[in-house]
Amino acid sequence: MGVVDEAKPVKKTTIRVREFDVERDLRAVEELERLCQVGLSGDQGSDHPVADHYGGAEKTTRSSKKKKGMSLYVEQIGDPFARVRHAPDNVILVAEYGEEDEVVGVIKACTRMVSRGKKKQSLGSSSKQFVKVACLLGLRVSPSHRRLGVATELIRRAETWCAARGAAYATMATTESNAASLALFTGRFAYAPFRRPAFLGRPVHRHRVRVPRAHRVLRLPPPLASAAYAALLPPSAAEFLPADLPALLNHKLTLGTYLAIQRGGPEEPARAPSFAMLSVWDATRSLRLRVGGAPALLRASLAAARALDRHAPWLQVPSVPDIFRPFGTYLLYGLRMSGPEGPALLRSLCQHAHNVARKNPACAVLAADLGPGDPAKAVVPHWPKFSCDEDVWCIKKLGASAASDNAGNDDDDWTTSPPPSVLFVDPREF
Repeated sequence: MGVVDEAKPVKKTTIRVREFDVERDLRAVEELERLCQVGLSGDQGSDHPVADHYGGAEKTTRSSKKKKGMSLYVEQIGDPFARVRHAPDNVILVAEYGEEDEVVGVIKACTRMVSRGKKKQSLGSSSKQFVKVACLLGLRVSPSHRRLGVATELIRRAETWCAARGAAYATMATTESNAASLALFTGRFAYAPFRRPAFLGRPVHRHRVRVPRAHRVLRLPPPLASAAYAALLPPSAAEFLPADLPALLNHKLTLGTYLAIQRGGPEEPARAPSFAMLSVWDATRSLRLRVGGAPALLRASLAAARALDRHAPWLQVPSVPDIFRPFGTYLLYGLRMSGPEGPALLRSLCQHAHNVARKNPACAVLAADLGPGDPAKAVVPHWPKFSCDEDVWCIKKLGASAASDNAGNDDDDWTTSPPPSVLFVDPREF
């Protein structure tokens, strides 16, 4: 990667933006992550730490206007590049402030080819099913250096970096209640609110869940899984479907792609009248979640249930793991269903995923991100306390694409297109 040029001094104070250096900056960036784990209800000013893709610093499960309430915190583990390293182009930028070269801000960015949920046009049209998109995430600014333009400079440099690598659009995500982040991106940087995925989660207890005998669960090898998704998720029907989906399905952290069909039906899944399909991603190695703000009575009751389960396992008490300490999660992605028995089969697949997750002591929660109009959203088992519908994805045109629109060629603008039936959430960027 080329080194990002430093910013020019502003009066007596200098903000310099450069690329992240592991040996030099790792400790400072980890400290920024710690400092920016704050509640979304506080007044953080214009340089608020962005609750980015999949919630970033915090995914709140209640209205942020309430000072008290349970919240689900997301904490990255070890590798600062974890959420961007799978993209062919990725960067972490840090901001230094003042004469002492103190790192006071950080942002991550990557570019990737994804589907835009648009059908092929006639010959001669410039419309494309796949487009290079930039993703800005992990924006953090030290609480002691907010309202000084640090976040503004980081975003500007990240957009410039992405545009230079051919990204036609830039995306970011925050939460509906994070007014400061929305104001910064939609106001100063002209992003437009775009999509509203829902985060669905539920605890994993240590008892095996019964899958109906009438349902058969098959594990598909990556080549067959890739072919199945190609038929079920054509680029014209799904947004943000990665162009390198076969690599995702074959990744070491994809624990498997599973297909559920009815027993006694045709042996070939493609000819079954009803089926369901999903893939499981092991996120326990890259992040930890933690529930904060729970009342003492709830903590005590859950601890009592765990104690009862340990001493009387034959009672099959579905006790909730200790979610008040950092825990790991498995992510479900690519959830699809078809046919009259599709919903029941998808529920069976979620039960099977639970049985897979219970074998890993580090996994305490199963989670999925789905578009608001996705039929699977009404089927996936989840707990309201572990779920959130506050996420807001925002988008804007970059570089040559924006210039083309300014010239009047705005008939192919993705930012104003209606949502397709499927919003694909890539687990590598969670």
